[in-house]
Amino acid sequence: MKAFLILEDGQIFEGQSFGAVKETVCEVVFNTSMTGYLEVLTDPSYQGQGIVMTYPLIGNYGICYEDMESDRVWPSAFIVREVSRFSSNFRREGDLDAFLKDQNVPGICGIDTRALTKILREKGTMNGMLTTDENFDIEEVKTQIKAYRVKDAVKTVTCKEMRHYEGSGYKVALLDLGTKKNIEQCLVDRGCDVTVYPAYTTAETILNANPDGIMLSNGPGDPKECVEVIEELKKLYNTDIPIFAICLGHQLMALANGADTEKMKYGHRGGNHPVKDVKTGKVYISSQNHGYVVKEGSIDRDIAEVAFLNVNDQTVEGLHYLNKNILTVQFHPEACPGPVDSNFLFDEFMNMMEVSK
Repeated sequence: MKAFLILEDGQIFEGQSFGAVKETVCEVVFNTSMTGYLEVLTDPSYQGQGIVMTYPLIGNYGICYEDMESDRVWPSAFIVREVSRFSSNFRREGDLDAFLKDQNVPGICGIDTRALTKILREKGTMNGMLTTDENFDIEEVKTQIKAYRVKDAVKTVTCKEMRHYEGSGYKVALLDLGTKKNIEQCLVDRGCDVTVYPAYTTAETILNANPDGIMLSNGPGDPKECVEVIEELKKLYNTDIPIFAICLGHQLMALANGADTEKMKYGHRGGNHPVKDVKTGKVYISSQNHGYVVKEGSIDRDIAEVAFLNVNDQTVEGLHYLNKNILTVQFHPEACPGPVDSNFLFDEFMNMMEVSK
């Protein structure tokens, strides 16, 4: 069946439909990971977006449910050059096409994803529509596409109630802004007793549980929309409890302390982004997924210092808060998909909790 990807500027890509047959409007972004498509599909940070995979062949090792980062697919559409006709892996439990059908998520294949990625890099991230309707009216469609906005993203993806992972080590409160399973796993693997809280939990509720440390997760959307969460983070900041934040959590902590964020032209999404530790000069290859960034010039130097920088574009990749046990990073030290170069940051968080005892 024919399928069409229509961009808000009127450009049209014709390909073939796979996955669910469904019309959807989304924000079109690209990901440069060569593997890990299942982790990408189940990452809540992609809520409301259509993912363009730059690697040309997707689906060749099938689906392994153990690798899912959450219990469902969050992107609105999946856009690839070629879907593998056969999937082979000793852990394989299904194939990509059937998985997307089951999740009611449409896909399009057979288009020039290299050309599409170049458009997004040159013009910036834009909205698009995926449809199988060959009789679409381009002007009507363009109006509908331009009107689309990703709204209430964190409210959509956060857990509805607390959940607990029992451990014998430090007691960690994880604020679920759209957390990935492997963030929880990295804490559990270190023996932590982890309680996951919905994003809009009050600071008082978290503090009443007397945690040894607080973890702020990744998540989707514009960080400035999370006004209520930011207000609660101000209260958490004013405690002496160690805090470690990733991605959206990093941005929200910055906003809670008077810094500013801005939308990037096309963002960082993939498993091959180099970040530099400002103090040591050492470079790590990181996994990333974000379309917003903390503005370097907006950071009060009496409150925080830049800890990591992106080697490619010099954007802020991490902050160390002065006179506080708070470290925040824009990238994903839990990886999945991606390299585990920066996994040691979880150990630093453990050390922060040990020192504060």
